[in-house]
Amino acid sequence: MKRIEHLEHLDRELVDELTLVARETVRDELREQAVDKRRTAALYAASGAAALYAGAALVLALGLALASAMPGWAAALVAAAVLAAAAYALRGMARPSRPRPATGDLDALTPPGRVIGGHAPASPPGGMGLMYPPIPSGAPDVPGTATDPGPSDDPEVWLNRAR
Repeated sequence: MKRIEHLEHLDRELVDELTLVARETVRDELREQAVDKRRTAALYAASGAAALYAGAALVLALGLALASAMPGWAAALVAAAVLAAAAYALRGMARPSRPRPATGDLDALTPPGRVIGGHAPASPPGGMGLMYPPIPSGAPDVPGTATDPGPSDDPEVWLNRAR
């Protein structure tokens, strides 16, 4: 019995040692990757800042060139309009767009005999059953017609219908 208890103690020590080594290895690897990612992020940030200043210098040059031909306030207004147009175009390129049909003719997009939006879906997207009650296939029974003899005063008829 003493030998088994001694071996259990060794197993626990071995597991603790392996756990410690694995933790240190993973921590060191993550630290190295974080340093690389931080360096990459800092380089991207510096690149963005340099591009911002380059754009500002370009707009300043445009404004000074226009200021030689018109008043300073008009040159600044033209430069602002150019920047606004560029911002609007970039925003439009960044916004995801829905695929649009290649043709304006809707008849060419639908198979023959089909109507766009002509049929309701069989079930809602959640799959919880019908979105509307089922429609009976036949004509409804109208009182006073040959298929329905009409309302009866006999209570037995009403009891039979209720069952």
